[in-house]
Amino acid sequence: MSHEALPPSDNAIIAFFDVDNTLMRGASVYYVGRAAWKRGLISLRDVALFAWHQFRFLAVGENHNHISSAKDRALGLSAGHTEQGLTDLAEEIYDQDIAPKLWPETVALTKEHLAKGHEVWLITATPQLVAQVIADRLGLTGALGTRVEALDGVFTGMIDGHVLHGAEKAFVAEAFARDRGANLADCWAYSDSGNDIPLLSLVGNRVVVNPDVRLLAHALREHWTILQLKRSSIRDAEKRVKREARAVKRGR
Repeated sequence: MSHEALPPSDNAIIAFFDVDNTLMRGASVYYVGRAAWKRGLISLRDVALFAWHQFRFLAVGENHNHISSAKDRALGLSAGHTEQGLTDLAEEIYDQDIAPKLWPETVALTKEHLAKGHEVWLITATPQLVAQVIADRLGLTGALGTRVEALDGVFTGMIDGHVLHGAEKAFVAEAFARDRGANLADCWAYSDSGNDIPLLSLVGNRVVVNPDVRLLAHALREHWTILQLKRSSIRDAEKRVKREARAVKRGR
């Protein structure tokens, strides 16, 4: 769902979810590259580079330079293609690659927030079109992703604005919450990466999911909730949302 189509609300509560290694295992952009190679859009060398980024991401966590490079390549793949063509590609990627990598536990937490009447938005450096497919298929409110410039319905491969990463995520989330009429003290954010400390610090309720070394150290200092993806930890997280998250009243 496009956020432009949503009217503001005077009692909105938003739960922001990162995608890579928070909602799913690994980097979604890798699967964009692999699917593009299968369709003959990029070379085997490019796929090898995507694979290397995926390996590093799983082994040592998110690195700004590596992830930014991979995102740039993925955005560049869009050049010359229509929105419908890339939507079809994103649907294929979701079915074949992303759905099997989703963390069921984190997906369950999105449902807890929806049950409370909260809006659930993915917020990610992943291209907007791919992020929106993930949100749509999971029944979430919507997605905030990196946008690609289009001219006359055809993508140029250039970024429209900034890559949604690090401090830029927090900047976008703050403006978005303000536009939606949400009180940030009531909002939630979930992420695995130290790069998302600005986003997590923005909201009143933050949960770190399988944190990297930097985020784990920060979370321990700040006494933030740390969620390891194991059954007991997930049960505690679900209970916390049910117990502590303020429900949104309907019909206002």
